[in-house]
Amino acid sequence: MSAGKILVYDEAGNFLLKLTGDVRVTLCGTLNRHMDTIFGSQAVNQVVIDMLEAECLDSTTLGVLAKLALHCRSEYDINVQIFCHHPSILRTLLCMGFDDIFDIHDEVPVCEGEVTHLDTVTPEVDETRRQVLEAHKTLVQLRPENNDQFIDLIHALEAST
Repeated sequence: MSAGKILVYDEAGNFLLKLTGDVRVTLCGTLNRHMDTIFGSQAVNQVVIDMLEAECLDSTTLGVLAKLALHCRSEYDINVQIFCHHPSILRTLLCMGFDDIFDIHDEVPVCEGEVTHLDTVTPEVDETRRQVLEAHKTLVQLRPENNDQFIDLIHALEAST
């Protein structure tokens, strides 16, 4: 599996996040920092997540993306679009309830501009723990059935803070 990367394109309220390779908790600090840029924008017209070159996403990454979708829906009244054709990732997205908060497509998104690589952000251990906890609580909020999968992790993280 290839190392995960996050590439971005931002232009006039249109945001593209391109996830490639194996995207795991180690990139969530980077992803969260870029989401702060989106959350701080006055006008957000469209948010697209291109997963066409993603090989694997862990549950923390999924929780962070769910947070993005919930925020975009409540603050900007838009649905985030996901482009993915990897069967295993698609199954995971559907099992986690992503089809309730994302528009999921399997065709290639159109991007006129050049994507740039995000510099990796490595948060402190406590910040990483907080991000992992928040991500998993978001997955449970999204679909209460997810609680069974993540309750032990959530309790362990809460106990260590």
